Amino acid sequence: SAVGRGPEVPFRSEAYRISATARGKELRLTLSALDPAAAAAATPPQDLVFRFGMSGSFRLCPAAELPRHAHLRFLTRESPPRALCFVDPRRFGSWRLGDAWQPERGPCVVSEYQAFRGNVLKNLDDRAFDKPICEVLLNQKYFNGIGNYLRAEILYRLKIPPFEKARTVLEALKDQEQERRKKDPSLTLSKKVKLKQENPDLLELCHSVPMEVIMAEKQLLDPEHSDNYAAFKNWLQCYLVPGMSSLRDRSGRTIWFQGEPGPMAPKGQRPRKTPRKKSPQLKADPEAPAPKVTPRALKQHRRAAANPPKSEEEEEEKEEEADRPRKGRARRRRKAAAAPALPEPEVPLSVRRSRRTSARRGKGAAPAV
Repeated sequence: SAVGRGPEVPFRSEAYRISATARGKELRLTLSALDPAAAAAATPPQDLVFRFGMSGSFRLCPAAELPRHAHLRFLTRESPPRALCFVDPRRFGSWRLGDAWQPERGPCVVSEYQAFRGNVLKNLDDRAFDKPICEVLLNQKYFNGIGNYLRAEILYRLKIPPFEKARTVLEALKDQEQERRKKDPSLTLSKKVKLKQENPDLLELCHSVPMEVIMAEKQLLDPEHSDNYAAFKNWLQCYLVPGMSSLRDRSGRTIWFQGEPGPMAPKGQRPRKTPRKKSPQLKADPEAPAPKVTPRALKQHRRAAANPPKSEEEEEEKEEEADRPRKGRARRRRKAAAAPALPEPEVPLSVRRSRRTSARRGKGAAPAV
């Protein structure tokens, strides 16, 4: 598209095939011409590697009805034509030419589970594991594919405080594995699988929880259909769930959890509770007298109507701005202090002293004159 930030794709073909391979948070598309002669000569295969950011996705739709923010389009030859679009409203996603995965990303938690597990356990001496477990779960060098909502769900299921030291949590897994082997080295593979399913550890949930979403993706991951997105919200047990607590980690991301945050929780922050849903209001009694509307309540109602509640995504995006010091109030106080004071009526000396004493002791306002 004209406003897309990605590079131009130097691939042109009258008929071509698109295939895809996923690894962690990246997706590789391969465009290959169907005509063998064209593929061997002027149209070699072209690879593109995508990152999706917070809002990137692919959508297949009629070419005449392109969605907004469709930054890259692949057209079909049928009549009427359709378009496979890379849609990214927030433009945090990107694509690049070539077939190489990002070198700093580790094995995929879904498709390369054994390599992923080994990569974590053999590198526990890395200084990266000095951080809280909630922050390490976003480190794509070791947890390629885990994002903000997945880390909250994984830690919640295991009742692990998000700000527990990562090395403390993960070294316990090595000890558990060694104890299992010592206790019963003759366990069959089927019994081992059953034990893991009944008592999964952190690294196993890093594989199985994303798989739950992948297996039900048609039902869970389509925000365009409210029923489907409601199914995804019902699947969530912790992330954005009413009644859960939240804190911002040292990278500025919000982690949802239940219970104590852990010993490495950021100082100076208090956990914020996600508000519970209000219970349905009872039907008003037609014979009951109408409630008296005070000027203050009327003003609050008008303010609420002018500023409707923001969506969950908007709230998350505004977190950093909302937590900053409110300089406007300080400016208003300075302006008020600089404004010329209106002449006051003469007040007896005894009353002025009484006012100063009351204000100094914090006992309330002085008596009216």
